[in-house]
Amino acid sequence: MVAQGKANDIARGKGGFAGIVTRDFPKPIIAAVNGPALAGGFEIVLSCDLVVAAETARFGIPEVKRGLMAAAGGLIRLPKRVPLAIALELAMTGDPIDAERALQLGLVNRVVPATRVVDEAIAIAERIGENSPIAVRNSRRLVREAAELTEAEGFKRTMELMMPVFESGDAVEGATAFAEKRPPVWRST
Repeated sequence: MVAQGKANDIARGKGGFAGIVTRDFPKPIIAAVNGPALAGGFEIVLSCDLVVAAETARFGIPEVKRGLMAAAGGLIRLPKRVPLAIALELAMTGDPIDAERALQLGLVNRVVPATRVVDEAIAIAERIGENSPIAVRNSRRLVREAAELTEAEGFKRTMELMMPVFESGDAVEGATAFAEKRPPVWRST
């Protein structure tokens, strides 16, 4: 579409590019990358909360090699996830990095054989699913907001997000289930 002069049409729908890059989903999103995640693909990955990558995966924003800029959040999110010098190098050279380097930089959570990528992503999702839905949702929200907050603002926001967790009954259920050595039965949704 870019070669046809229709680049703006790519990002106009709900959520921006791919329906995800400008949306804030209330539930965790886990990317399972089994190949190259370049340009918009990498920007989708940067929109996700967790990333499982195949050993052969590659990541990058090569838009500058084509006279373009990464415009689906890559240039915004990347410097928040890696040191500035690394973000600048990736943005200005357009060179990709391999899965192992992405793991070292904290861009991915796990690197596994290609045959295990989806299974590992599902296993992480299942572990998250065992936890209190409201506690997961509010913990995710605070972690995503924290970089923009001062420490004082962070503690204030923590209290705001913690109160609904306590009010849900999940905190009492979690402590009770722990004491009774049984799995918790969450009340929140």
